[in-house]
Amino acid sequence: MAGKLVNMGSLLKCSQGIAPTPLVVLVPTVMGQGPQAANIMDCVPMANIPTFGMCMSPANPMVIAATAAALGVLTPMPCIPVTTPWMPGSPTVLVRNFPALDASSKCMCAYAGEITITTTDVIVDVG
Repeated sequence: MAGKLVNMGSLLKCSQGIAPTPLVVLVPTVMGQGPQAANIMDCVPMANIPTFGMCMSPANPMVIAATAAALGVLTPMPCIPVTTPWMPGSPTVLVRNFPALDASSKCMCAYAGEITITTTDVIVDVG
């Protein structure tokens, strides 16, 4: 079973960010009952995955510097995601020659954040 596929406009949440952000699909693709369908390679920082507002990760060099300047008080800094491809993706559905992005997929940020899909505009149940 492929699960629930997601598309452009789905809300993303980072475990180290303070605000959700919508997924952006830039390349023309198939339409999943509405907005463009996404695949596991729709993970480009600031293009597919915009900023999550502020980053609170103690692994982020900007947060480390700001926290040190504030004498140890955790100081969030602007979020600039550094992401990996989404995993695991749909095992049976391909979008632009890569596995389709499904609701259980996760993406990691180099600054220890885990990016998850929290809500979707349109869910296509493939099963």
